[in-house]
Amino acid sequence: MTEIIDSQAPDETRTDSGAVVVPEKPALEGLEDKWSAQWKADGTYAFDRTQPRENVFSIDTPPPTVSGSLHVGHVFSYSHTDLIARFQRMRGKSVFYPMGWDDNGLPTERRVQNYFGVRCDPSLPYEADFTPPERPDPKKQVPISRPNFVELCNRLVVEDEEVFESLWRTLGLSVDWDQTYTTIGAKAQKVSQTAFLRNYARGEAYLQDAPTLWDVTFQTAVAQAELEARDYAGAYHRVTFHRPDGETVAIETTRPELIPSVVALIAHPDDERYQPLFGTTVASPVFGVEIPVVAHPAAEMDKGAGIAMCCTFGDLTDVTWWRELDLPVRTVIGRDGRFLRETPEWLAAERAATAYAELAGKSVFSAREAMVAALRESGDLIGEPTPTQRMANFYEKGDKPLEIVATRQWYIRNGGRDAALRAEMLDRAGEIQWLPAHMRHRYDNWVGGLNGDWLISRQRFFGIPFPVWYPLDEDGEPDYAHPLMPAEAELPVDPSTQAPHGYSEEQRGKPGGFLGDPDVMDTWATSSLTPQIAGGWETDDDLWQRVFPMDLATHAHDIIRTWLFSRVVRAHFENHAAPWTHALISGFIVDPDRKKMSKSKGNVVVPDEILGKYGADAVRWRAAIARPGLDSPFDESQMKVGRRLAMKVLNVSKFVLGGVGATSANSVEVTEPIDCALLGRLAAVVTKATDAFEAYDYTTALEVTEKFFWEFCDDYVELVKGRAYAEDGGAPTESARATLSLALKVQLRLLAPFLPYVTEEVWSWWQEGSIHRSEWPLVAELGSAAASDPAAVDAVASALIGIRSAKSQAKVSMRAELSRVEISGPELLVRAAELAEQDLRSSGKITGELLFTVTDATELSVAAELAPTE
Repeated sequence: MTEIIDSQAPDETRTDSGAVVVPEKPALEGLEDKWSAQWKADGTYAFDRTQPRENVFSIDTPPPTVSGSLHVGHVFSYSHTDLIARFQRMRGKSVFYPMGWDDNGLPTERRVQNYFGVRCDPSLPYEADFTPPERPDPKKQVPISRPNFVELCNRLVVEDEEVFESLWRTLGLSVDWDQTYTTIGAKAQKVSQTAFLRNYARGEAYLQDAPTLWDVTFQTAVAQAELEARDYAGAYHRVTFHRPDGETVAIETTRPELIPSVVALIAHPDDERYQPLFGTTVASPVFGVEIPVVAHPAAEMDKGAGIAMCCTFGDLTDVTWWRELDLPVRTVIGRDGRFLRETPEWLAAERAATAYAELAGKSVFSAREAMVAALRESGDLIGEPTPTQRMANFYEKGDKPLEIVATRQWYIRNGGRDAALRAEMLDRAGEIQWLPAHMRHRYDNWVGGLNGDWLISRQRFFGIPFPVWYPLDEDGEPDYAHPLMPAEAELPVDPSTQAPHGYSEEQRGKPGGFLGDPDVMDTWATSSLTPQIAGGWETDDDLWQRVFPMDLATHAHDIIRTWLFSRVVRAHFENHAAPWTHALISGFIVDPDRKKMSKSKGNVVVPDEILGKYGADAVRWRAAIARPGLDSPFDESQMKVGRRLAMKVLNVSKFVLGGVGATSANSVEVTEPIDCALLGRLAAVVTKATDAFEAYDYTTALEVTEKFFWEFCDDYVELVKGRAYAEDGGAPTESARATLSLALKVQLRLLAPFLPYVTEEVWSWWQEGSIHRSEWPLVAELGSAAASDPAAVDAVASALIGIRSAKSQAKVSMRAELSRVEISGPELLVRAAELAEQDLRSSGKITGELLFTVTDATELSVAAELAPTE
């Protein structure tokens, strides 16, 4: 056996066998550095791709956003994945456990802009020798070309990824670091573009000019899954429209600035107040544009005036009315969030054009002020605006309400407009085991509430480009109906720097030439393919056949609607299956007031701090007590409990292996009744912990294991200490040592998924190889003793508690001698305690009588007398 010497503890205790080296002063400090380096050198967690699919356990790991920062919630949820991975590996599975880095998207672009003091200007040429400013100024950002900007993005994310990997290694994630990918890398680009081309060929992806939720700050389209409804201060304005007969119709609106974009007034078909107006027109205030009055069942008779103006577009209801009533598009707000500078054609009349000139080029807020002033002047504002709070849609990362503008975007069908496809998406959920089961309802509710297809294009720079060009006609106008696509063998491609087949770069942007699609794919359009990217879809068929469908996907419940659902959509189209068999949903780690942790609230706990203060094993222990799907309040003091457990593992192991030299597990017969009873109890623990882990219930596995461990330390070890120390104790001593050794060997493996560092350290004192490559404990290892009645353990523990209590009440040391002890109670418990008579005498320092008396009592009780002192 290779002897591993702890550099922090030069003095060792060596057993008679000469093969066990136990540090004189074992410590937790330094274990993360020591063992993470050893695991890396040994390839301890490498995936064995020679194993058949039935012997593989594959995991779809969430790729963290490297441009962001991790908090303790991330540490906990990623620990949950690792608990399952370690258990499955010890069960003999070859675990495919990759790590991805989500490095594209708006967060990366914003970070690069601020970090380097630059901004992207696609019109600029590439500079091969570009160097970012030495002293970046976020307020005076230097414009650079798109290729230069992408280079800086790639440069920064590599640095971020190194920081993240270091943290994950310290935490002890048993990831195979040879199986990594990035969501912007060549592998991800090829997979994403391949899947897109196939989606398009099958009619699942399409280009459409349609109303789009738009963030004016980030200048990009936003998908339904990225919406966040927030309270927003506003005001109701009562405004009059004019009928041909001179009468007026009053409506109430919170967005008077959109009056120039009104395309209809809409009331409920059963509303008697407005039935005479259906089919007629009214003139808009200030502008005088003729507007039809129509009926729609979605109009609310009891809200406001019961009649509403439909603008293109003020909100999602307007979109519904526009689509279902076949209304025209009259957009006045541009992509920059400002009113169009040129007068729209439907406002060409002198009166309307003059009025619109007061709004042109203004922000939404300024235009609203100008419009209200114009309504006051024309007499069309009834009374003063009434303040209100309304719900508005925001981009989850934005700080201004979204606008709805008409833009040309790429979509993937997801069931939002197709009842049959929606049903198929719901059926796919039935192929997945949800942990906990009620989380499926969130998936079903999301799919059932979809109101449109998945918008996947974004107006950004650092992302995977669409592999699409558009031919330009003789006037230089793009022919969007006949896009140019590359062959799959040509992928990956970048249309902004490469010309399509049959064209040259000189023809870019010229009549008769081509135009590259300027957009990139939404980050979810790439992350939705993480099983395919990590698993070698269309690039490594041997690997793909061994890992897909994957066994486990883990994530927090807030991304069921995004990452989880999007992967189901893509696997449904590409593989005609659910992407994995199990979905484990983590809850949030919240602050003591049960508020979600976020940087904006100032309640984030930085992982480096708690890892440095308490150690990875303690942090992982705390993570493991958070059950799937349940939010868990964070209390730093809980880490102390986990650290105490890890220290106890070191100390009790030092006693068992070094103190009494109990290293002969499975080589000596266990003969004493109390020893057999302990192993019988341990057999039940092995069964419960194994069953819990098989059900992905890592918390219960920890609870039953930890409870037994403390009972083992506090009761059994104290009970048999004297017998185990005996030099000539014969069979009883050998039985105690064998039980201590065997129980420790089993418990270390039960604790290994939770406390990987301290269990590996102790394992190295007396066993070959890594504990994390050892076999998960089996009841059969405990021999015939596994069938023993464990009741004696409880009886003896009660007797020990009684003896300790008597000494405590007498305010004497636990080493004080007792001259007489009587243990009484029901016969079953008394006889069970009697089996450990000699151990009780030794551990309790009983020098005189030890009586076992059967009574009618229902519980065991202990009466003790102190031995006289000189």
